[in-house]
Amino acid sequence: MAEERPGAVTMKGNPVTLVGPEIKVGDKAPMFSALKAIGSPITLDDLKGKVKVFNVVVSVDTPVCDAQTRRFNEEAAKLPADLEIHTVSMDLPFAQSRFCSAAGIDKVKNISDYKDASFGEAYGILIKEFRLLGRAIFVVDKNDTVQYVEYVKEVTQHPDYDSALAAIEKLV
Repeated sequence: MAEERPGAVTMKGNPVTLVGPEIKVGDKAPMFSALKAIGSPITLDDLKGKVKVFNVVVSVDTPVCDAQTRRFNEEAAKLPADLEIHTVSMDLPFAQSRFCSAAGIDKVKNISDYKDASFGEAYGILIKEFRLLGRAIFVVDKNDTVQYVEYVKEVTQHPDYDSALAAIEKLV
């Protein structure tokens, strides 16, 4: 059974339980298996040799998650090609694709964790009470070492974009 961290974050002021370990800077990025489209799996191994940003959101259909994904899409346009930014959520790949098409998101890629919650459990961001992911940013270097982590304490709030971008800039 996966580790549980009661009250690790709040959602609308109410404490919720995160399932999985708390990832820290210097940790090896955990393996995961999720989907980039229905029937199209993606794992950490598929991203070898690249700087990876995992932009974790509750759902692309909420205002903060929408703004967060748009912000990273804008920033991605300014960054080198050997960097990949992935928005990770429990949304179905169809919903992620629809959102990106409607919003003009063309630099950020999607990872859907709906099937097994593998990413959520491995990165300690699965909200037990709702089977949704909390809000977080993980920056992982080319050697799969975590270089930046932010678990946003109140899930309805924005992450610290400036700190995440500073960490990314050091790696590219």
